[in-house]
Amino acid sequence: MTELYWSCLAGGVLFAIVSVILGDVISHALDGIFDFLSLDVLKPMVLASAITGFGGAGILLGKYTAAGSWFVLLLSLLAALLIAVLVFFLYVRPMENSENSTGYSIHQLSGKIGEVTVPIPAKGYGEVMIRVGAGNTQHTAVSFERVEIPAGSKIVVVDVKNDALYVSSLQLN
Repeated sequence: MTELYWSCLAGGVLFAIVSVILGDVISHALDGIFDFLSLDVLKPMVLASAITGFGGAGILLGKYTAAGSWFVLLLSLLAALLIAVLVFFLYVRPMENSENSTGYSIHQLSGKIGEVTVPIPAKGYGEVMIRVGAGNTQHTAVSFERVEIPAGSKIVVVDVKNDALYVSSLQLN
């Protein structure tokens, strides 16, 4: 049994090293190959952690306890299950939930409120600043009503055409 434990431990360590060095290459090569499994828990990191934990627990329990080989096997399986659950809930799931994008489409700006930074003439272009996500973005703007809008005025985006925002002065009462 000791050979099995050492093999699992060595395989898990080798998987970790290969993942760090060639992780992106392997990820692109195997993209979608395991989609049929569709179980959230069967992530490579979770499985590798469980196998490595199984091997390490088996080695330690076999060396430092007087328990029989079947009892060591059972405790090693329980340790592997515990490690897999901990890795999944404390690392994998929070990392999946933390992924977000700061990208946006200009067409998503309709209805957003902003401020004029470069005055918008009645016929022509100016510039507005709109808060998107955690930052501000500048865009070319045209007066929707064909009236002059001075710098510092609050505006609302009415439409988006030809990569320009059509804005109207915002009157808050």
